[in-house]
Amino acid sequence: MKVSTRGDYASRALLSLALHGGLTQPTSVRDIAERTGLPQPYLEQILLALKGAGLVRSKRGVGGGYVLARPPGQISLSQIVSAVEGPIQAGDFGEPHTNGACDHEGQCVLLSVWADVGDTMRAYLDSFTLSDIAARAQGNVSVAPDLTATPVP
Repeated sequence: MKVSTRGDYASRALLSLALHGGLTQPTSVRDIAERTGLPQPYLEQILLALKGAGLVRSKRGVGGGYVLARPPGQISLSQIVSAVEGPIQAGDFGEPHTNGACDHEGQCVLLSVWADVGDTMRAYLDSFTLSDIAARAQGNVSVAPDLTATPVP
């Protein structure tokens, strides 16, 4: 899996909201763009996708902008990336044992491996919440996440 600039920018934008009281005080797209160094027009598109996924809410008018839709501890990195990039998977190979997927030598075994790789990537990204990333950004945490932990709902 390769996280595109879209996934990176979405993560950076929500991290900025988390670092600056993003649950209570709306932040304009312009302010997020200035703090993160992201291009504002592209950031607007990304924030709309994040809004559609229920990760942020918007407020119109004077003093408007975006706020996190849930506390940072309830938003995982996998949710952010999936919201703008689609499902987290190693590739688009299909599922073993469906639609003739195992018609060729070794194909089913490899499809199973690729599915496991996608599950591992998703679990790793699930292990990070916006709270975790904000703490790291502030220099408060230096340990790797526990991959055996239960993912964020």
